[in-house]
Amino acid sequence: MIQRRRGKGTSRFRSPGHRFIGAISIRQYDNIEKTGAAKGVVKELYIDVGKNAPMLKVIFNNKDTCLYPAPFGIVEGSTVESGINSAIKDGNILPLGKIPDGTNIYCIEQHPGTGPLFVRTSGSSAKILSHDVNGVTVQMPSKKTVVFQADCRAIVGKISGSGRKEKPFVKASAKRFAKFARNKFHARVKGTVMNAGVHPHGGGQRRRRKNYSVSHNAPPGAKVGSISPRRTGRRNK
Repeated sequence: MIQRRRGKGTSRFRSPGHRFIGAISIRQYDNIEKTGAAKGVVKELYIDVGKNAPMLKVIFNNKDTCLYPAPFGIVEGSTVESGINSAIKDGNILPLGKIPDGTNIYCIEQHPGTGPLFVRTSGSSAKILSHDVNGVTVQMPSKKTVVFQADCRAIVGKISGSGRKEKPFVKASAKRFAKFARNKFHARVKGTVMNAGVHPHGGGQRRRRKNYSVSHNAPPGAKVGSISPRRTGRRNK
């Protein structure tokens, strides 16, 4: 059972984190974020196999390092700010209450200080619709509206890489290696179309598979399907 193998957690089903650059992060929600603005420089742009969007690495004046999706139009050496007094500029991190209506944003926090959780894929962005006493109303990429707290932070701009799906894979091998980079299954051959000597479901003139019965003493995960049946096979009419 594939569910049982996934639950056991072998290397075939684990996330290959050693191939990834790192997790998406922004600055901690400290006093600088609440009262001022920290300035930083875009040190480098990355292509991470574990993420769909280009990533940028920002180093702030106090040596804090952040890694988050790059907005459209940013380059290495650009200056960014993070805090309540930051300017409304692509790549800057501000609380939702300080961002005007109609602004495109991404990497939105669920609660103040949780880190970016929403709108993180390539080419996506949300839009601020209104501010009121209940919070800030944001239109998500799915056109659904969500109300966030005014202190929740977000990044101004639109994530780059919107044309990612325009270029076709062309070859099956390219698709296979793209899936392999993230330990995903791709294009598995069914057992019913194999030869009888290769798979228990193979062979025969028509597509039929072997019936399996499972013991009452089977361990969890393997105890699925026909459990200790009284009889097997087709019933005679």
